[in-house]
Amino acid sequence: MRKLLNTLYVTNENIYMTLDGENVVCKENNEVKLRLPFSNVEAIFCFSYLGCSPALMGKCADYGIPINFISPSGRFLARVQGASHGNVLLRKRQYELFSKPPALLRQNTVAAKLANTKSVVKRTLKDYPQIDEDGKLTHCIERLDGCIKSVYITDDYDGILGTEGNGAKAYFDVFDSLILHQKDDFCFAMRSKRPPLDRVNAMLSFIYTIFTREYAAALESVGLDSYMGFYHSLRPGRESLACDLVEEGRCIVERFVLTLINLKIIKPEDFDVQVSGAVFLNDDGRKKVLSKWQEKKRSTMTHPYLKQKIPRGLLPYVQSNLLAKYVRGEISTYPSFLLK
Repeated sequence: MRKLLNTLYVTNENIYMTLDGENVVCKENNEVKLRLPFSNVEAIFCFSYLGCSPALMGKCADYGIPINFISPSGRFLARVQGASHGNVLLRKRQYELFSKPPALLRQNTVAAKLANTKSVVKRTLKDYPQIDEDGKLTHCIERLDGCIKSVYITDDYDGILGTEGNGAKAYFDVFDSLILHQKDDFCFAMRSKRPPLDRVNAMLSFIYTIFTREYAAALESVGLDSYMGFYHSLRPGRESLACDLVEEGRCIVERFVLTLINLKIIKPEDFDVQVSGAVFLNDDGRKKVLSKWQEKKRSTMTHPYLKQKIPRGLLPYVQSNLLAKYVRGEISTYPSFLLK
């Protein structure tokens, strides 16, 4: 099993990253703030305006360490990654298979996403049954059950997409009920993305971006093309396959955000509100969220298909590897991730 290494998050906007021998060095005003050996790093997320030296980018490419450039507000800008280690025959098969994707692959992906969102609701309902006095959560679970069944009724792409949308609406209609503390400061009315218009959406969008980049790097590491997906539409610049696989893992992000709010780890002062109404994590908020996200990645889980304990941070790699096995024909069906 692959070893989970450290992810370096550079949140200080005044940091410049450079190379010193076999080390990543972070400097602020020419003063060294951090020195980290390449052997301990698996990915870098840079929120700094200053960026990094070409020598460091070249070294990271040699070591297979992706550098993700993200704006301080959480918008993905670019990724620097070395040569692909993929087998050309694997990618050829991927293009052939995903040019006309099997309906079952799409259906299973959407069904897994809906089942996982249902698990998030059921877990909260089990721990806090008193929050369902009006029956909204129970009704949401029933609607999600109906959507999961409906996914398999049609193999039409638009039909599957519509069913996913109905399930997502049912889920986010009750998402505010899953927020148990700090409700005045962290209210959720609806999903807003570009830009996020409240603190909950700001955290969801921020971690979704990080998680999608982690899936993209994992897909490239097993030899798949992260831009050639089977569910999300293909368009220039979109890593469609990473977007496809992250769907089944969104529940992890959503539970993570709920935990930060309900345990009062994140506070209103960790956000900035712009004149336009857009809400983003500030520097302190990003540090808190990323620190806790790294802790979450180090925690272990039993993978539902492998029946083995793995660090949660390896989930993108495990799912990417299973997808590669499916594309090669080594397994008959891609085993979507199901939350237990």
